[in-house]
This record gives sequence, structure tokens and C-alpha cells, in this order.
Amino acid sequence: MKNLENYSLLAHHTFGMDVKTARFIEYVSEIELKDFLCAHSLENQLWLHIGSGSNLLFTGNYAGIILHSGIKGTEVLTENEKEVIVRVGAGEVWDDFVALAVDNGWYGAENLSLIPGEVGASAVQNIGAYGVEVKDLIVQVETLEVATGRKRIFERDECQYAYRESIFKKSLKGKYIVTAVVYRLSKLPMFRLEYGNVKAELEKCGCELTLKQVRKVIVAIREAKLPDPKVQGNAGSFFMNPIVPRKQYEELRKIYPEIPHYEVDTDRVKIPAAWMIDQCGWKGKKIGRAGVHDKQALVLVNCGGATGQEVITLSEEIQKSVKERFGIQIFPEVNFI
Repeated sequence: MKNLENYSLLAHHTFGMDVKTARFIEYVSEIELKDFLCAHSLENQLWLHIGSGSNLLFTGNYAGIILHSGIKGTEVLTENEKEVIVRVGAGEVWDDFVALAVDNGWYGAENLSLIPGEVGASAVQNIGAYGVEVKDLIVQVETLEVATGRKRIFERDECQYAYRESIFKKSLKGKYIVTAVVYRLSKLPMFRLEYGNVKAELEKCGCELTLKQVRKVIVAIREAKLPDPKVQGNAGSFFMNPIVPRKQYEELRKIYPEIPHYEVDTDRVKIPAAWMIDQCGWKGKKIGRAGVHDKQALVLVNCGGATGQEVITLSEEIQKSVKERFGIQIFPEVNFI
């Protein structure tokens, strides 16, 4: 177990601010985490559990304890001719698991290629892209209770998943730490190509429709429009796409006939936040040392030396302009720490 003081978090988040934490703990097994929880009363201390920090914005040094999972490993629990059930350690890099699934001919996770972060965070955040959410794949979430160190396994329905939401972000926030996630993947061909420009890009390349080709195309799409955080600090998509009443969408369509949308159900539609931000003229603009990426309006970037507060100021100005123009409140997907 790593136990470090006054530790730089530069390598543990993607926005590129060189902030420090008073104490950094990295455990490599469920037993190590249990021993730590039983020896320390975290409920009476300032603490935070992180993954790869791809969804965090630090506004300054952290005065408490940062916990990080080093639990690795992928294990096939059951398998038949139709599907495979796989248990994955919370500390595994999410895209490494997607690559493994594709290499093994397991369908279901390929649309989530290149999403940054770790496996444990996938179950907390309910990550999603191109018409797929990780809740579609999850069977169980294994956790330890922070107060007692006791193990608890949550079935998928217990996790109360919604768009970028779970019980671990709401009523049980800070109560449990994810140690492993169990996924169900298909061994029979199944593709979700109707979302975004995935189908068009596949048709453009004229390649055979295969699992590896779908992953390759999605990786290419994401790399083309999202900056590499190793080059320019960012946290990927900064805002969630708002879900609005259909009536509100219909009224907006009268003014903006080209407004894109995605069906949620008979009463609601999802409107891309990136489109609205772009319409407000923010793409490529800066406030201080924080800016909006010039290729993807949903991504806020550290232009060099930005503070967390500068990024927050920019985000608030964007929210204000979208609200004024479209009457829609957009909310950050990124967590402010």
C-alpha cells in the first residue's frame, strides 16, 4: 500500500493543475482497503476516492486523504455460446478492458471505446457514448462499506442508474467504495450504430462490419474531436446533455429548424449541449487561461497555467449564455473539488 504525504496529484487528474493532497493512499487489494477502513474513521475526516481523475476539477490543494484503487485483474466467471460474464478490478483502465473485450470477440462495450477513467468509476458515473451506457452491461457492483469495511454486492437494479447518475452519486455518496464490477457481454454479433456519425464513418471507409472495425472508427472519431489531456489539460465532456420536455424542444425547433436531438421517450428528448454552446459562439474562445476547445464545444481546456477557478468562471459564463438563448440550464458533468 502506498501512503504518501504532501503528494502531487498532477499524474492523477487530467486537467493539468499541479495541486497536492495532504495524504495519498493507494491500495492493491480488497483486504488492504478493508484493513485501512477498519483502522481509520473516514467518516470524521476529509477524504475523496478517485479513479484516473478524468472527471475532476481541483480548485486548489486538497487538505484531506485521497484514496486510489490499484485493484487489477479480469476474470471470466461464466461463459456459454451466447454470452460471457466478466469480473474486473476497479483499478483497471476502462479502455484497456474495452480493448480486451473486442480482442476476445465480446460485444457490447465497443461504443464506449477511449472513454477515459477506470472500471470502478464507470459504475459510479454510468459512463456512456454513442447510444450505449455502461448500465446496459453491468450485472453487479462489488463494494466495501466505508464505515465498517464490510463487503456489499449491489445488483444492477439496486444501483438506480440514470443518465450519468447512480445511487453512488446520490443517497449512498461517500458510503461505499467500488472494488470490482461484473459485466455481461454478448458473444453474438450486435451493434449500435445509429447514434452520432458512427454509421456514416463506417460506410465511408467501406470496411467489413466487425467488432474491431467499430472500435477503430469510434476511437478515430473521439481522437479527431477530443484533445489529448497529456498535451492540453481537459476532462473530456464538461457538460451533460440536457433532457427536456418534448414541448420545449418543439418550440425551439420552430426557431432553430436544424436543432439536433435524440429521442429519450414519448415525452422527452435529449439536446446536445455542444450544439447549443457552439451556437452561442463559444468554440475556440477563452477567458483568462481557460478556454473552449476549437473542435469540440463540449470540452473546456487548460490553455496553460489555468486555475480551477478560471475554468469554473468560464463554465458559468457558458451556462449563462445557453440559458439566455435557449431557456435550457446545462449542468457540469465534471466534479468540482
